[in-house]
Amino acid sequence: MANLLFYDKPVALNKVTHKDYRIKPVGSDFAFARKTNSVILAGVEFTEAAKEYPIVFAKAGESIVPVALLGLRPEENLFVDASGKWDARYVPAFVRRYPFVLAETAEQGQRMVCIDEAYPGFNKAEGELLFENGEPTQLLKQAMDFLEEYQKQYARTERFVKRLVENELLMSLNARVDMVDGQQFSLNGLLAVDEKKLLALPDDKALEFFRSGELGWLYCHLMSIGTMARMVDRAAGVKSTSGVAQAKAGDKIGSGATPGANPRANARETSREGKAPAPARNAAPAEAAEKPKK
Repeated sequence: MANLLFYDKPVALNKVTHKDYRIKPVGSDFAFARKTNSVILAGVEFTEAAKEYPIVFAKAGESIVPVALLGLRPEENLFVDASGKWDARYVPAFVRRYPFVLAETAEQGQRMVCIDEAYPGFNKAEGELLFENGEPTQLLKQAMDFLEEYQKQYARTERFVKRLVENELLMSLNARVDMVDGQQFSLNGLLAVDEKKLLALPDDKALEFFRSGELGWLYCHLMSIGTMARMVDRAAGVKSTSGVAQAKAGDKIGSGATPGANPRANARETSREGKAPAPARNAAPAEAAEKPKK
């Protein structure tokens, strides 16, 4: 099985092998994501995610994927505090699906539900059963529904990104971050939508984005870049008055929330060029390289 972000030991769920196993919900403990500086987003999440995180595009192998930046440095998540709580209104679906995940089987088009066997809440003593009388419990059914919806939305997002590439709307986005203590570092290898090219699209191409409901995604992405300043404040230790976001069974892909942050800061965009992205340095989102299984 391919390496998956923060899944230390993913195994396929089996109604025989795991008939006595229970699971305690992740609740408000997101310590497993503490070293994850970016996660893939589905387009339907942009509306909520844009209020909290910079949404950019990054290369993942041969693909390009939209990601939410969670940190400015490698292995840094500025939204998970010392106690493991998520300090933002919206928790990305990529994170909320944990400890479950879908994986491909040997048969084309078939997928299996897996769980991170290393997750402490996966046990035989506490929590809710995953199977009863050989059938998935309501909790497991809800998790399976969430995973299937996630795959559906990600497939739509792939089509969206394909249109961006076909219309040559993506450009390099490089930013220099100036910390209060004088430290400087760069975010390289990222992509953003070129608004000038977007506005210059032929009417028929622009209508495709409008009719698909994805024009709003584009502007959510563009507006989200402004949240980079808040991230610099977080990195500098500026405290917010945000509450704790918690993931719940039955959550939808583009929703999931509680009170959130409102700081300010000093990040400057140094270039937006219509060139292929340079190799990532310093704080590029290395964790974005894992994408959902089809």
